[in-house]
Amino acid sequence: MSASKGKKGGSAAGGSGGGRQGNSSGTKPPPLGRRVTATPLSLSLAVNAHAIRKQFSDSADLRLRMTASPAAPGIRLAVLYLQGIVDENNIRENILDKLQSASAIEVAPRGSKAGDICSRLRSEVITSGLTESVTTLERALDALLLGCCLVLIDGSGEVLAAEASGGSVRAIAEPTSQTVIRGPQQGFTESLSTSIGQIRRIIRSEQLIVETQRIGRQTCTEVSLIYMKGTARPEMVDEARRRLSEIDVDGIVDSGYIEEYIQDKTFTFFPTLISSERPDQAAAYLLEGHFAIIVDGSPFALLAPVTFFRFFQSPEDYYQRFDIASFLRIIRMSAFLITLHLPAIYIAITTFHQEMMPTNLLISLSAQREGVPFPALVEALIMELTFEVLREAGVRMPKVIGPAISIVGALVIGTATVQAGLVSAAMVIIVAFTAISSFVAPQMNIANAARLMRFLFMISAGMFGFFGIISIDLILIIHLAGLHSFGVPYLSPMAPWIKGSWRDTILRMPRWSMKLRPAIAQDGNRKRQASGQPEDQQKVDQQLKGQKP
Repeated sequence: MSASKGKKGGSAAGGSGGGRQGNSSGTKPPPLGRRVTATPLSLSLAVNAHAIRKQFSDSADLRLRMTASPAAPGIRLAVLYLQGIVDENNIRENILDKLQSASAIEVAPRGSKAGDICSRLRSEVITSGLTESVTTLERALDALLLGCCLVLIDGSGEVLAAEASGGSVRAIAEPTSQTVIRGPQQGFTESLSTSIGQIRRIIRSEQLIVETQRIGRQTCTEVSLIYMKGTARPEMVDEARRRLSEIDVDGIVDSGYIEEYIQDKTFTFFPTLISSERPDQAAAYLLEGHFAIIVDGSPFALLAPVTFFRFFQSPEDYYQRFDIASFLRIIRMSAFLITLHLPAIYIAITTFHQEMMPTNLLISLSAQREGVPFPALVEALIMELTFEVLREAGVRMPKVIGPAISIVGALVIGTATVQAGLVSAAMVIIVAFTAISSFVAPQMNIANAARLMRFLFMISAGMFGFFGIISIDLILIIHLAGLHSFGVPYLSPMAPWIKGSWRDTILRMPRWSMKLRPAIAQDGNRKRQASGQPEDQQKVDQQLKGQKP
């Protein structure tokens, strides 16, 4: 497995090194440790509480409540948690109420040791999900920051860390950047457990493996690697696991941070991972042998490995007829080529190759450009940069006035510049159609790549004409042929050619004809549908008709 990686961190961060979540039996919580030092806790409750509060500099959201319990007669208890990242109702119902209303069976005899009390509270009294006994100050701090509630026991060098994470989170809603007409209308949320649950509701199989580790010395962000056991290539999964474990930074805020660290090549316009906020798309990729990376706090999952043709495939392609899906894929790829070449071709023709235009069209364009003081290249650069400014302004403005600003700005500026003689009307049409074509791609990261490369084509066309355009095209194809995504060639299954994989690249054949999974991302279990599908039924019908007298 080739893994060319330029920027890698040093030692693994995040403490936990790939404990599986989802297939676990529920008897052991995720590891808490992420600090190197280990300061033992004191036997005094007051000393432990003071040490923890000192570490947080008496932060206002650190809540401490003293309590007592019949299960620990004569022993002081304290409950400590960070407000905002815990479910306070859970703490009240499953920890505080349980401690204060322990049944007679749970009441410990007087004189019981504090260590016995700690074990008794953990096994018989507290019912808040998973609990773990913590013996060091650093692990207690980690538990608080991960949304646990600490139960401090006077006279014991152990602290109970009870799972109580919660707080306000965004509800599941429709995806905003990858909308479809037909298909599921729900997207990932910022909650890691919710996003994993959405995938598990689609793939109800024990072969779906979730490995979680924490990355970031300050944020301690949970990052999950998800794949299908027996379908994804083991060496590919190992490579993804290795790249994740080598990230050593202060913090991870979004999946975009992870993407920059694990991508195969940094200095390229083309993305080597797909970012998706659709659980159905992530599940479809997992079933084909790819893997997904989900970051806590980000509604976008990373899917890999990917090829160039994947960026023009929409999840909706698989929810409608194959002929419509194939037609739409051709439209998307054509729009991508138009985005790259249309302004450059206009510049090359009007500057160097006027003989290629019909006479009437040449006369019309010449009349339009008669009063324009700039050459075609400068004219195109002015309009393209103006449109990019308008688009960025429309994105950053409030949603109520954003579309109005962009539409009115485009109309006013376009009309005014033509009337002022700064640009020709034909250039406005070229730029407008190019802009519309850039929005056709279902993946915005490939559309952004086209936005940047368009300027390269325009400059080359303004300097060398069609020779410059063809030269950039050749360089681009050579560059694409050299790219890889986790060892998978970027232009496969076309280059190199993989027999049978063309059925779901530029065109989408009927689903019953795609009997095998893509060979580029999986190993061993290639068969994905049983016999007796429509193709086999048609053969049987033909045989029966041939047997009739």
